[in-house]
Amino acid sequence: MARSLALYGEWIEQEIDFLSDLVDAGQTILELGGQHAAHTLWLARVVGAKGAVHVTEARRLAFQHMCANVAINQLTNVYPHARWLGPSAGPMSLPISLQAQGEQGEIIHAVPLDELRLPALHLVKVNQQGALMDLLAGGIDTLRIHRPMIYFRLPGAEQAESEVRALKQLGYRCWSHVPYLYNASNHKNETRNLFPGCVSANVLASPIERGYAWPGREILMESE
Repeated sequence: MARSLALYGEWIEQEIDFLSDLVDAGQTILELGGQHAAHTLWLARVVGAKGAVHVTEARRLAFQHMCANVAINQLTNVYPHARWLGPSAGPMSLPISLQAQGEQGEIIHAVPLDELRLPALHLVKVNQQGALMDLLAGGIDTLRIHRPMIYFRLPGAEQAESEVRALKQLGYRCWSHVPYLYNASNHKNETRNLFPGCVSANVLASPIERGYAWPGREILMESE
């Protein structure tokens, strides 16, 4: 991500292009894994002063980087949370998938999504692979009340299948989205491709009752 931001001035811009049709002014967005706030900045500007972006980042240094970028850009509609959204509240060891090579097991703090008591929620964007199941386990009431769309990055094949199945059991339909990490129309017009052939394997999930349809795209696991 840091290399992409430095060279191109963006990170997986095709995610932003795709979500631009789903996010409107005045909405409330939840982003899991703010990292450097690369997408948080865009989300905050789209929802505007009447909207809100709640963004979580459990890792201490990453949280500080995120807050610094939010403060520098004077984003008063962004609400950072130094928390992991899990099935229950309390301290926990940083998941291995989030640990840097050679990093010690940092103790982070978890809280269920339901305990945030968000007054509205239109979209959940999950940047951290493997975080979806913990989110769902602690957010049943929030998802039942607000029925947001969910856009998340897939982990390995076996866990990905479990995540899609869990969403379908909650009354969601799922579509695959595979954005390239390199964008030829990047902000800095940089022609060097640091990520040849690399994509992010993502899923868009929408509540069945919303009636959302993605033209030309098949629904994942429709038969189940």
